[in-house]
Amino acid sequence: MVEAKDDERRDGDRAPITLRVDYKRLNTFFADYTKNISKGGTFIRTGRPLEVGTEFMFVLSLPAPKAESQPDEPRDTVQLELKGVVKWVVSESAATEEAPAGMGIQFVFEQDDKRLAVEAVVSKMMHDALGPHLAGKLLRGA
Repeated sequence: MVEAKDDERRDGDRAPITLRVDYKRLNTFFADYTKNISKGGTFIRTGRPLEVGTEFMFVLSLPAPKAESQPDEPRDTVQLELKGVVKWVVSESAATEEAPAGMGIQFVFEQDDKRLAVEAVVSKMMHDALGPHLAGKLLRGA
């Protein structure tokens, strides 16, 4: 399995947000979870990472926006279908508590408007999960 240094792995700051990820490979369906996400990609925790360079379609299950009138009500999920490429993996034998087994995914966009829409969704999730101050620092790269 390919290992990479931390500075080679990331294209942007990531927020520790856990989302369900569904994908299919070779007629097998997988359901795993993200460890973190950025505007450019995500890390999927899995004991069965795909090979580096593999392009695949996957679906992130995002929490639906909170209704202002009912902030404490349970929320539905919104499905976001994306294309990604495996950039690096951590094998189960190399995994640690800080670096669990899984694969680093770079989002692949065929159209700029889709990229901008996903970046807006991720920015909103980071803002909701981390608060405006910390999310602002991460998103500005400060």
